[in-house]
Amino acid sequence: MLNALEVFTTVVVGLMVGVEFSVAFVINRIFNALPEDSGQLGRSHGGRMLGAVMPVWYITSLVLVAVWAIAGWHHHGTGLVVTAGALLILSVIMSILLLVPINNRGKTWTPENRPEDWKEQMNRWDRFHYVRVAVIIAAFALLVAALI
Repeated sequence: MLNALEVFTTVVVGLMVGVEFSVAFVINRIFNALPEDSGQLGRSHGGRMLGAVMPVWYITSLVLVAVWAIAGWHHHGTGLVVTAGALLILSVIMSILLLVPINNRGKTWTPENRPEDWKEQMNRWDRFHYVRVAVIIAAFALLVAALI
């Protein structure tokens, strides 16, 4: 049963990493290349859609990692799992303190009501997101290493 939990948790976290990596290095670059107001509208829509889904995914991933750490406490790789959990906690804290406030503003913007500095705010969000992606990639890598 522990093996199934380990694999399931790793897949869930891996898929989350893939989505966040795609946002950082594919989706936002596509949005930035769109003409006129299309990119900003796309970011607003993405902020609403992923802003609803990703918190559940992050918390679920964290809970699964915690269950894995507890269930496999005396097994090989538990230190890696605990460290991965700490990194996921860091990613949640980063999200709440740095990314969510910007996202909450951005998801309500339209071409008519967006602030003058909307591009700077999106660039700030992107920079924070790159760091968060690095943190969750590290967590994912630790989980994969714990499987070996």
